[in-house]
Amino acid sequence: MTKLVACPPAPGPLEGYAAGFDDLFTHVAQRRGFREYLAGLLAPRGRSKTLTALAGAEPVTGSKLPAVQRLQFFLSESVWEPEAVNARRLEPLRADPATAPHGAAALGGAVLQAGQGRTRLGRFPGPLRMRSTVRQPRMCRRTGYARGSG
Repeated sequence: MTKLVACPPAPGPLEGYAAGFDDLFTHVAQRRGFREYLAGLLAPRGRSKTLTALAGAEPVTGSKLPAVQRLQFFLSESVWEPEAVNARRLEPLRADPATAPHGAAALGGAVLQAGQGRTRLGRFPGPLRMRSTVRQPRMCRRTGYARGSG
């Protein structure tokens, strides 16, 4: 097996986590893009995690900066397998008993939140009924029309 070419390390303890994904990326630019993407996702920012925010640039004027363009290329044009990255991401969660799936969810069932705030597990024979939050117009007793309509 060929030795991977080193790329710039991710900040702080993130490098140890990112190094676990190195074998899924064939090029240095992919490994670097993955590290920049992780750092952008975990960085505290005052706005939503848009592409320019992930790269730490201004929303409009910073979209042409090289860091933003590299991240854009990594996410949209670079060839890598998102399913393999996601499976690798889930491995430590499944290995830890505190975060591993259990019960019906571990057997392929679903975990759904019921309308009253109770968690229901398993497969469901029929559709879940949702309570409507739309208010019905009140009818006027004298005219028989909805109030405000006639």
